[in-house]
Amino acid sequence: MSETTKKPHRKKSQEVHEEVITTHVNADFDALASMLAASKLYPGASLAFPGSQEKNLRNFFLNSTFYLLNITKVRNIDIDAIKRLILVDTRQKGRIGDFARLADREDVEIHIYDHHPDASDDVHGQLEIVRKIGSNTALLIDIIRKRQITVSPEEATVMCLGIHEDTGSFTFSSTTSEDYEAAAWLAARGADHNVISDMLTRELTTENLWLLNDLMQSAITRIVNGTEIVITKVITDEFVADFAVLVHRFMEMESLKVVFALAQMENRIFLVARSRSETVDAGEIASAFGGGGHAEAASATIKDQTLIQVERTLDALLISRIRRPGKAGDMMSSPVIGIHPDDTVDKAADYMTRYNINVLMVMNDAGLSGYITRQIVEKAAYLGLGDRKVCDYMNIEFATVHPDASLKQIQDLIIRGRLRILPVVENRQVKGVITRTDF
Repeated sequence: MSETTKKPHRKKSQEVHEEVITTHVNADFDALASMLAASKLYPGASLAFPGSQEKNLRNFFLNSTFYLLNITKVRNIDIDAIKRLILVDTRQKGRIGDFARLADREDVEIHIYDHHPDASDDVHGQLEIVRKIGSNTALLIDIIRKRQITVSPEEATVMCLGIHEDTGSFTFSSTTSEDYEAAAWLAARGADHNVISDMLTRELTTENLWLLNDLMQSAITRIVNGTEIVITKVITDEFVADFAVLVHRFMEMESLKVVFALAQMENRIFLVARSRSETVDAGEIASAFGGGGHAEAASATIKDQTLIQVERTLDALLISRIRRPGKAGDMMSSPVIGIHPDDTVDKAADYMTRYNINVLMVMNDAGLSGYITRQIVEKAAYLGLGDRKVCDYMNIEFATVHPDASLKQIQDLIIRGRLRILPVVENRQVKGVITRTDF
């Protein structure tokens, strides 16, 4: 074997672990729970964090009476001796620390269990189970359930904790029925909700409150491509582990839709992004800074840049990556199925059956005259009035919107006005219709 192909010499403190389960740096409860769940599928594998963990996870190890996981320190592992690497809650090469050097090795088998959206630096493996659900733990629980693997009450507690954290206790929009089903299954196996509540309840320190106040005071609101964005920044000499928690509190207190928070701590810039808007993908923005996450919540750690440089890059990214809200012309169904006012009710019934619709627009050469519903048509037919004209029974009170009407205008009219159908009209011509099912 030549000098260029020799593997690095193993340090005396390093051990051989041929099968290793790992996750992303700055691991959270979902990452920990996923590692525990994966260990049920790979009972012979060692577990190792690739780097640091979130503060609340570190506190869990300090305060918990559950000594479930035998975590091996990454510095004690001979990484080049690994034959199978199991990645959970991530597949980004840039988020797995020193394990990244195994990503392109043909002699290493890689298994992936992840729930994050695709990223440009994704690792690929021989086994990839990727689904877009609220928590990665729920993805693994589904496999455990199907294989009928036994889970102890202590293990169920940690796994359920992971689901709660990554779904915001089932309040995040990314939550799916699979998350509920997994949590219910774990609850039936003795998950201790008192422990879960204690670990998820985070009291703010005095320093946290000062920083939260700084976030609120420095916040500015901008409209980017039609979407309201709040951008805020803070500078602190010390590292604040709960910065993401403070950003979430700020968002909840002010009922914000989209927040991008920057924090200069020590020699790095930290970005925390939160979005409840379909036009803003927080994960996409964070990925551009080398971070990752979901469309609803993401983060990044940025080195070798000033706060001003990061702000400028963020501004450019927001302009280029935020999608404009849908307009009426984008949402409407077209062409419009209509009927003439002088046509019969029986003909209206035939149209509704043929095209499987419940509301039919009534139009003449001059434009829109009104609309008639299936309920009215069926009642008229029942009373033997099918040969009467549509104009005798149509509804002539209706609202319309222009093709350029915003999503908010449409929502106000349909949801708050309780409209069944909203015609999209331009120059007296009906271009399309929007119904409640189009949202």
